Amino acid sequence: MEEEKTIISIRGLRHSYQEGDEMKEVLHSVDMDFYKGEIVIIMGPSGSGKSTLLKVMGAQLTIQDGDVRIGDFSLKGASPRQLMEIRRHLGFIFQSHHLINSISVLQNVQLPLAFDPTATAKTSKERALKALATVGIESQAFKKPSRLSGGQRQRVAIARALIRKPAIVLADEPTASLDEKSGREVVEIIREMAKTLGVTVVLVTHDNRILDIADRIVKLVDGRIRE
Repeated sequence: MEEEKTIISIRGLRHSYQEGDEMKEVLHSVDMDFYKGEIVIIMGPSGSGKSTLLKVMGAQLTIQDGDVRIGDFSLKGASPRQLMEIRRHLGFIFQSHHLINSISVLQNVQLPLAFDPTATAKTSKERALKALATVGIESQAFKKPSRLSGGQRQRVAIARALIRKPAIVLADEPTASLDEKSGREVVEIIREMAKTLGVTVVLVTHDNRILDIADRIVKLVDGRIRE
């Protein structure tokens, strides 16, 4: 792909955790590029650093060594305000959908707009309904999440990830708790999202059933990239 379409660039990324009295390095000088509109699946055994990599890319963990650039913006040394701003351009989908059962599906999807000064009650509702329509679940908008199936709840989580029209969606094991049919439906929505909206998707998974949606599959073994 053309270099100007690079949307995430990772260079020399290293990350360590405290384990007992010692530091354990879980990412070893990772170099990677991700491009606009592509789906990249990251695979690897448990403990290989997949989720850590995703959290660093999502500005949820501080960069210790190396750099991650989102477009022209460097995460290294960024202030809390700058990191908050970059997170506004990211969407997150997790294995556990993290929906709030005490409020409606619609209100769950609206939540990311709560601190958006440009959003009004009316525009927030309109955008949430549109996002739910995108994932084919607008008919469930006024139900509580607890009344939905696992696959439906994950669709709601995808709608919530899309509400701010992110350039990048980071997905951590989005099909792990779903049966084969529901998991396939969810990844087809993710595939369509990437192709029609131009969203870059970085997806961590153990699920061999969904590898066919990837433009690229990257293996992370002992904190090192193997494409």
